[in-house]
Amino acid sequence: MADTQILIEPKQKVYFDLTTSPHLHSQWSTAKVMWFVNLALVPCVASALIFFGIQQILIMLVAVLFAVGTEAAIQAIRKKKVTLFDGSAALTGLLLSLTLPPNFSLSATAIGSIVAIGLGKQIFGGIGYNIFNPALVGRAFLQAAFPVQITTWTKPNYAVDSITSATPLAAFKFDKLLTETYSLAIGNVGGSLGETSAIAVLIGGIFLIAVGIVNWRIPISMIIGMFVFGGALWIINPQQHPSPVFQIFAGSFLFGAMFMATDWVTSPITGKGMWIFGLGISLVLILIRTFGGLPEGVMYSILFMNSFVPIINRYTRPRIFGEQKEVKK
Repeated sequence: MADTQILIEPKQKVYFDLTTSPHLHSQWSTAKVMWFVNLALVPCVASALIFFGIQQILIMLVAVLFAVGTEAAIQAIRKKKVTLFDGSAALTGLLLSLTLPPNFSLSATAIGSIVAIGLGKQIFGGIGYNIFNPALVGRAFLQAAFPVQITTWTKPNYAVDSITSATPLAAFKFDKLLTETYSLAIGNVGGSLGETSAIAVLIGGIFLIAVGIVNWRIPISMIIGMFVFGGALWIINPQQHPSPVFQIFAGSFLFGAMFMATDWVTSPITGKGMWIFGLGISLVLILIRTFGGLPEGVMYSILFMNSFVPIINRYTRPRIFGEQKEVKK
């Protein structure tokens, strides 16, 4: 068989697209990713409504509506394309609402959403440019502006007499009362709306890892870090320090590991960087929970490590083929 040749006529016009990087594209669009993460939060929403009442849906709706409205207003003022339906603002509002206590003020919730989008996201230029997790920025503002409301907890609907309205971490830190792992797993304890049920958080988190949206290195490195740093303190003095299993299941550790620390924009892009980032979060978290005045600390530890992401990316980037290390003279 003769070889087939394709000849291009001299007068035939050939066009090449010249674009800036990236030249490789994945199956995930921004909107698709955001709506998948929103979908992964459904178990957390369900657990919040089961344990704290159907009325908690108002907090979630207010947070989402004000987040979306703030984003649209700022984009309109800046004469940018209004991206109401990409799901990012809705995700920020939903994440913020799930970190709030049950029966939290609706007006304060609205303020938190405005701050989350305005100061946490749009002030940096919008999606993809923010340094810190926007939902955590909103949560940090509410922590400073409404310290009493945001630390007022509600006893879950199916609480037994031994369960107080305090969070398990606060009960241990101030009264050395240890909550059983079973209650922590199902979420029948005091705490933020979407963070009390470890099972609900894990269902959503494992779903995101399975479909490839969340890189497993960050949550796994955080869990390993908790076993190493928290376990060391527990071995030294188990009367003063809870076990690492309790540290993982109590509070917002799992929620932060699955939904906050894994934010694509504010987490490292290299595999080695993700390990450093996750271990760093756990180390800072243990320091806050052990030596700080607050029983929790996931929000601050993630925001703290967010600030190191640029430098982590810089020093963990893989070397280009043929590149040699610079020799110091």
